[in-house]
Amino acid sequence: MSVDLLGTDSAAAVEVRGVSRVFKAKGGPVTALHEINLRIEPGELFGLLGPNGAGKSTLIKILSTLLLPSAGSASIFGLDVVTETDRVRRIMNLVAGGDFSGYGLLTVREQLAMFAQFYGMPYREGMRRVDEQIEAFGIGEIKDRKISALSTGQRQKLNFARSFLNEPWILFLDEPTIGLDVSAARDVRDRVRAFQAAQPGRTVLLTTHYMAEADEMCDRIAIVDHGRILAQGTPAELKRMVQKESLFIVGVDALPPTMSVANLRAIPGVISVAMRDEATFDATGVGSPTTRLAIGLKEDGALGGVISALAGAGAHLREISKSEPTLEEVFVQLVGRGIAESSEEPRSE
Repeated sequence: MSVDLLGTDSAAAVEVRGVSRVFKAKGGPVTALHEINLRIEPGELFGLLGPNGAGKSTLIKILSTLLLPSAGSASIFGLDVVTETDRVRRIMNLVAGGDFSGYGLLTVREQLAMFAQFYGMPYREGMRRVDEQIEAFGIGEIKDRKISALSTGQRQKLNFARSFLNEPWILFLDEPTIGLDVSAARDVRDRVRAFQAAQPGRTVLLTTHYMAEADEMCDRIAIVDHGRILAQGTPAELKRMVQKESLFIVGVDALPPTMSVANLRAIPGVISVAMRDEATFDATGVGSPTTRLAIGLKEDGALGGVISALAGAGAHLREISKSEPTLEEVFVQLVGRGIAESSEEPRSE
């Protein structure tokens, strides 16, 4: 079915307009979201980054029709999440890391068959989809094993197999790799990419505490704290927000006697120079001295003058690489603390 046949004339996979959510608490009302505005295009893998309590899971619960907003509106492919709940649920699914839904006495295949019925699939079609997902996720060997006997990684594979049964147009992933080992987490990321590649327009909204995961997977990212969006853009755009200068690492065998750090700082376009002497080792384990220069430039083009000056003084270049800020550095600068340095999100009574 074409996305154009759904909802209103909006082309957005997700459209959030002024959404707020206030919870009742013993000490008084707690605002989990404050006038959030967000637009995600079809086919995007969009990430939400924020410390515990930032409002990420609250937003996903609203978009997946599990929680009502206190104010504002939100739509999925043009369908209002409040007034068109049934239609939204037919085109979405949700995977939350660490959570588990189902019955421990059922086998893997029985569990998936139960959810196929929940999704309204005819029996034959449902069982065909169940067997396809069992094969796709490589869980054939455990299809007759009871849920209570599964490992954490196996349960998460089952969660993903369940979430793909209804072939959703949008998939909400709330910390999907939490608690998984490196291999299982890599498999999850591969499955998500395959899910999107299988059909153009499929959209993913991801929350994660793992900066490298967000950097690797996301087309765009929003950084959230205290229920507000602080910044959003591509990973590269966010990194540029905190990078005040172009930083290059230049390795030479030694700094020539006629060249000093002061000489380098005097080159047009150079902002800063730091030097560190260390040893490098070849494949046989033989070490040789190396001088590494961390050179801050106003712009990348100024590097040519630095290289020319070093070469002209007789330095032998060993390496040149550009150093970029990480998403972690962006996050700390915007939020003012690490990603886990906060309390859990508020819950309704």
